[in-house]
Amino acid sequence: MSKKASNFQKEERPQNRSLPKAEPATDRIKSAYHASKNIYDDVLTQGSFLSRMYIGFFWSGTDDKEVARKIMSYIPRDFTGNILDVPVGTAVFTEHKWRALSKAKITCLDYSEDMLDKAKRRLGDCGHISFVQGDVGQLPFADESCDIVLSMNGFHAFPDKKRAFLETNRVLKKGGRFIGCFYIKGKSRRTDWLVGRILTKKGWFTPPFLTEENLRSVLGRFYSDIDCRTDGSIAYFICTK
Repeated sequence: MSKKASNFQKEERPQNRSLPKAEPATDRIKSAYHASKNIYDDVLTQGSFLSRMYIGFFWSGTDDKEVARKIMSYIPRDFTGNILDVPVGTAVFTEHKWRALSKAKITCLDYSEDMLDKAKRRLGDCGHISFVQGDVGQLPFADESCDIVLSMNGFHAFPDKKRAFLETNRVLKKGGRFIGCFYIKGKSRRTDWLVGRILTKKGWFTPPFLTEENLRSVLGRFYSDIDCRTDGSIAYFICTK
């Protein structure tokens, strides 16, 4: 995988303080994940009674841990190629798999320094794993340099989803696998309401959001041999370039 430096640049805030301006989506995302860094793992893994209640209510019964297990089962236990994990988050769902794939070369990328720092603390002692702070819309890797691109719970947060699909496809080798999962709208009125009224405003999710039909259409433009499934408001998939 290419070692060239990322062209990603932080988006500057407006210098004119006299007129209030909307906070850029990228800054809102960083702020949101900074604010949630101490509870992020507990919520995702349902480590407490309150987080189990929250996940059950938010996802209308969908178990995100079970979806993650299915996603990780798509990657063979003896895999030895190049894997890009974007966004890695805190690696709470991928830690054990990434440690076990000691003959693979794994690059973990995230826009949030807070998420990336937690992932480094989890996996930084593994020589086959590297960490990059960067933007999925401008990946600092060569064309067709990855055998697998994994994107768990990322696309519903990415501001420029078109660029994210283009870039993840660009760095994937012919015959490589694109694997992922994320929120889709139109499956649960409760989840859609919570996403629109709370999580979007907080910066954890960023519109526009795809429906299942939208997602299947997009994947069909880039990939073949597509296996796309849904569990409530979460779509998960594996497809071949």
